Amino acid sequence: MAGAALLVAVPGPLGRAVAADFGSAPEAKAMAEKAAVTLKAGEADALAKFNDAAGGFRDRDLYVFCFETGSGKFTAHPNKALVGTDVRALKEKDGSPLGDKLYAAPKEGAVTSVDYKFPRPGGTDPVAKETYLVKVGAQACGVGYYK
Repeated sequence: MAGAALLVAVPGPLGRAVAADFGSAPEAKAMAEKAAVTLKAGEADALAKFNDAAGGFRDRDLYVFCFETGSGKFTAHPNKALVGTDVRALKEKDGSPLGDKLYAAPKEGAVTSVDYKFPRPGGTDPVAKETYLVKVGAQACGVGYYK
């Protein structure tokens, strides 16, 4: 009890350490918006940045992924094995059609979002997640955060 009171009374670095380990909704949305601006400046350069771990589009558990709006094929993802595969093949652990939801959601000129459950990196239990999606030309890109 006394330990809990101390953490409440002195939030300092101890109180912020856990939250700082994971990206937040505003950070995910801002990264998705930044991805849209980068895509508008040049698709090939943008996709190269999104696929490069040092490209400026990865922060803790936040990252940009993209797919072609026609074929549904991933064009950018930290998991290189997914690049070239169809986003519509993704399923939630319970079999729900996650990929179909992601494929249908992006709209040109707007940030849209999709809620679903997906394991955190390194985990197996599904956790509530929301992904913000943007569409620029023939590319749709998303950034998700765990709630």
